[in-house]
Amino acid sequence: MTSISKRKSILLARQAALLSRIGGISDELGSHQEKDWEEIAIEREGEEVLETLGVEAQTELRAIKGALARIETGDYGRCQVCGSPISAARLDILPDTAFCKDCAP
Repeated sequence: MTSISKRKSILLARQAALLSRIGGISDELGSHQEKDWEEIAIEREGEEVLETLGVEAQTELRAIKGALARIETGDYGRCQVCGSPISAARLDILPDTAFCKDCAP
């Protein structure tokens, strides 16, 4: 069984990785130099992919921040819908989850 302090370390490491990824995406989006129509089209396709990755990273980051806040308040490991304990196995797989398997969206 993984301790809450170990899960907190995992969440903090993932948070740092996501912040780095988001910074890299922002840098990449700002670095494009438009040259001709073909290159502009290719750059826009790449930008759409980067923007999607950025949105996904932001979503995961919000979940991690929520989990870290629940650790601080003592609510971590309890379902935010029904109040039941979230199984250790589920938290091992999804350490940022706020829901038990029955209440998960």
